[in-house]
Amino acid sequence: MGNLMRQYWIPAIQSAEVPSPDSPPLRIRLLNENLIAFRATSGKVGLVDDTCPHRGASMFFGRNEEEGLRCIYHGWKFDTTGRCVDMLNEPAGSTFPSRVQIPAYPTQERNGIIWAYMGPRETPPPLPDLEANMITNGPPRVRTTMNFYNWMQSIENNMDTSHQAILHFGTLTPDVVDWPEFRDRTDVKYFVGDRAPIFDVRDTLAGVSAGAHRPAGDDAYYWKTMHWFFPFYTMGPVVKLGSAAQFSATVPIDDHHCMSWGMTTVVGEMDGAVRGQNLQRDNLPNTSDWLGRFRNPASAHVATDFNIDREIQSAGRPSLQGWSGLIDVNTQDEAMRWSQGRANNSGIVDRTLEHLTQTDAEIIRVRRRLLDAAKALAENGTVPPGVDMPHAYRYRSGWTVLPRTVDFWEGARELREAFMQELPVELAVQAR
Repeated sequence: MGNLMRQYWIPAIQSAEVPSPDSPPLRIRLLNENLIAFRATSGKVGLVDDTCPHRGASMFFGRNEEEGLRCIYHGWKFDTTGRCVDMLNEPAGSTFPSRVQIPAYPTQERNGIIWAYMGPRETPPPLPDLEANMITNGPPRVRTTMNFYNWMQSIENNMDTSHQAILHFGTLTPDVVDWPEFRDRTDVKYFVGDRAPIFDVRDTLAGVSAGAHRPAGDDAYYWKTMHWFFPFYTMGPVVKLGSAAQFSATVPIDDHHCMSWGMTTVVGEMDGAVRGQNLQRDNLPNTSDWLGRFRNPASAHVATDFNIDREIQSAGRPSLQGWSGLIDVNTQDEAMRWSQGRANNSGIVDRTLEHLTQTDAEIIRVRRRLLDAAKALAENGTVPPGVDMPHAYRYRSGWTVLPRTVDFWEGARELREAFMQELPVELAVQAR
């Protein structure tokens, strides 16, 4: 699956993490590689291997100066393409620097995110047309959270639209629309009124889309639409369809850690859920180690079972905490995703033990498409879906209400496929 991931551009760094030319370098782990990011004097962002090719010292301690990162051990200096441009311990006129290269990956910066291409192409493919990353109606709203479990467990939680009405809203009833804390969420009454949605799953050019419906009165259905795109993107159903452009990217750090990237940009009438989506979660303070960036605050409570309150759980009073006994939505999701796979001590789900239902239809289809694409790449060199189709990511997700006589895929098409573009799709690749 790693080779599949490398065919695509990968969200790697927030622009604010390397804020200015010649600012301190940054440790990042990506696809199980330890890398160092730095913003050179020109503003270009370099992404190079942590290990100096001379005698293996860490480039994290390097001097970021004059358009390159210099190892402080013996003064070997590398530009953003990985080319060695100077060696302080070699005599003047030596040709040895021209024969040395540090592994480096191309980067591209767009609207608050620095993307990395770790694949085989000399000329990388285009960035995907993710609307929220292309609209510039104010400062970029980038949310980044590092989680302590396998990336696929996070993606499958995002695709699982049935758990919201149970895990998060299990004790609530349709009259919650009158509660002050839910007054902005006019859709809550629908999904707590029927906790067994019916799914309709369809393939798209670069992924899988699902519509899940519940009754909305006698003559209408409440629809949640959810998208997954190769290799790790999801567009969730929480916002009102047409009110926002948003996406999440769940990037593997290694087999047991992942980084979730999210952007939401308001494009229509603001829904209460959109305001919440715009906020960067208060993560744990960053540290400089490989797993120290944007750590999910809930992970600090693993040893105390996420502070589950059994008295609140037993009482079952109507509240966000009343069903699970866990304090908030983030903690509830984190506890469930983290707990998966713990029975076999691997932290990765043994999916041969699962018993899936119709509400897992999108998850089943996404697994199949990922496996088929990885196999086709390995056996035949087939380019995976979406790599060369940036337009295939031009979707919006969310909820809407439609008459029962209206076909969902046609009736919601205009809202689902609306797209605004304010930045050029093709940007200059910053490093190679």
